[in-house]
Formats: sequence, structure tokens, C-alpha cells
Amino acid sequence: MFLQRTGRRENLRVAAARRGFRTWRGERPFWAGLFTLAAGFPIIYFPYAHLNLGAIPVALSTSAGAGSLIIGVLLVVLAISLWFQRQTRVFAGITVILLALVSFPVANFGGLLIGLVSGLIGGSLACAWVPPTGDPEEGLAVNRASTPVPVDEDHGER
Repeated sequence: MFLQRTGRRENLRVAAARRGFRTWRGERPFWAGLFTLAAGFPIIYFPYAHLNLGAIPVALSTSAGAGSLIIGVLLVVLAISLWFQRQTRVFAGITVILLALVSFPVANFGGLLIGLVSGLIGGSLACAWVPPTGDPEEGLAVNRASTPVPVDEDHGER
């Protein structure tokens, strides 16, 4: 009996946490920040990684390792700023797109195209995101009130 009661409490806590996260996520460009964050990590990782394909070692380290590090760190910082400073979304989105394009020649083809594509998607989503506007039913009432009146009908003016 005790385990059933505590299990229900835990389920309620988890449900409340999920609801809170869903609300938090809906009030900011969450997916733009996630794609931007996903763009930063491959751009940082691949210039410093030593990969092995079977018995063949593959080293992608170049002289542009510092440039890759700077671009990747800036993308991570912009992703965090998209989540917590949503009023900077257009600036951050344009900056993410530019950094993703610059990462192509600087950072091993933009983190083997993973960082480049993720950055372009994240920057585009950030520029396109529009903050939610209050109550959704309020918008429906405005749309109903603005219905056009036909021209051919008599409007009681005699």
C-alpha cells in the first residue's frame, strides 16, 4: 500500500515536471537552441579527435584547430542564449548561420557537414521563431469579429 502511494506521488511529480518543461520549452526557441548546440559539438570535436577506421588511423587535426574551437564555443554560447535570452533570437540566428557557413572552410567541412547542417537549421529556426501571444482563444475572437461584410447586401441604410 505504501509503495503504491509513493509511486503515485512520484508519477505526479514527474507529470508536473514534464508539464513545467513543456511550458518552458514553448516560451522560447527551444529547437533552434538544440540544433545550434548540436552544431557546436562536432565542430569542436573533430579537429582534436584521433579516429581509427579499422587499422587505419585518421587524424583531422589541422592548423585551424583554434578557429574550430572558437566557432564551436560561440555556437554553444549562442544556443544557451537562445534558451535564456529569447529577445536576442534574430541576432543569434543570423550569427549562427554565419558561423556555420564560416565553419565549412575553417573546421573540417563544418564538422564533417554535421555541424554545418545543424547550424543552418538552428539559425533558420531561431530567425523564424515568433514568441507566443497570450491566450489562444483571444486570437480566435479577433478572427471571428473581422469577417468581411458582402457588398451586395442592404445594410439597413435607406
